[in-house]
Amino acid sequence: MQKRLNTDKAQQAIDMAGLTQTAVADALGVTKEAVSQWLLHKSFPRPNKLLQLGKLLNLSFDDLVINEDPHAPKVAFRKMRGTKTKDHHIEKAQEIGRFLRHLVPYLPFDTFEMPPVLKSPSCDYDYLRTVTVKVREDINLGPMECVDFTHLIRRFCELQAVVVPVMWGAKQRHENAVHIHLPDSGSTWVYLNLDTNIHDFKFWMAHELGHCLSPSLEGDDAEDFADAFAASLLYPHELAEQAYEVLVEKPSIAAKINTLKQMAEQQVISPNTILQQVNKYAKRLDRAEIKMGNSFFGAVTKFNQQFLNLSEALFGDNELDEHGHPSARDYIEKVEGAFETPFFDMLRKYLKERDKGPGYVQTVLDMPLLDARSIHAELT
Repeated sequence: MQKRLNTDKAQQAIDMAGLTQTAVADALGVTKEAVSQWLLHKSFPRPNKLLQLGKLLNLSFDDLVINEDPHAPKVAFRKMRGTKTKDHHIEKAQEIGRFLRHLVPYLPFDTFEMPPVLKSPSCDYDYLRTVTVKVREDINLGPMECVDFTHLIRRFCELQAVVVPVMWGAKQRHENAVHIHLPDSGSTWVYLNLDTNIHDFKFWMAHELGHCLSPSLEGDDAEDFADAFAASLLYPHELAEQAYEVLVEKPSIAAKINTLKQMAEQQVISPNTILQQVNKYAKRLDRAEIKMGNSFFGAVTKFNQQFLNLSEALFGDNELDEHGHPSARDYIEKVEGAFETPFFDMLRKYLKERDKGPGYVQTVLDMPLLDARSIHAELT
């Protein structure tokens, strides 16, 4: 992949900061000639100097670098709460995407037609209502029925998206899900972290489904749409209308919280998702929003803590080692069955046919080498 410095923005930022090429060189610990070569497209900064240059000029990676690869992997993240997506997160995900290209010939899907996508994705309430009605029809669900994991998994298959269930831990990661689209093959790969509360996991699956339906969107627009789509799919207009009528009759915030928790348990989603959808419904119809105090957010946290992470529910405590991991065989068998994913079969064929080592497994699953060796041994 070819990259070049966006010299227009770089020079503009240098001028606005009142810097000279010599000053930039001194700040970065390089020669003035090196800076001049960068700005003339005769050389490209090393990664650490590029990072320093971006910080010095207050420019993001996307502002500072022009990616000349028209087929560069497009990535989107479902982030951990409070984390920020940085350039190295994007570069790492794109690197995984480039390695995934080797698995494309093993895709089990029809390669002659592209799966359907939305023409003009929007967060407009009425637009989302129409779209989610259609998606529910496609998965054979009525407007009041609960979306379960099987519905979402089957829809991913129909959209030719490869689900990659991973165990990335509950806290140490920046992301809980990664969406990688490879434009050159039109393939989509959805990484889902199993070490996640079951209610959040279901929302993230729906969020990733939103990405699959809106490949034309990027950045914050893509994230906003995916979030809005997920909420509308899991708790649509009809359910929000019904919940609103119930909640407005409750005499206290405590009573409203208990009602929201009961509704959330029935749908296997967060009480916060329901409240947001109820208030979107209220706003659309010019009705008073349901107000909740600060105690609501603490109640949501306690509600989520009552339930197992998906990995715990899937494998069971007795099947995990001291690090909380299942055996490689159990991991592969359980996720292949539960998520109906072709990923490990594709990976198995590629490793055997190309005689690839555990390093490839480490890269495409973004896991420690020791775990990758176990997976590799099981697959080969």
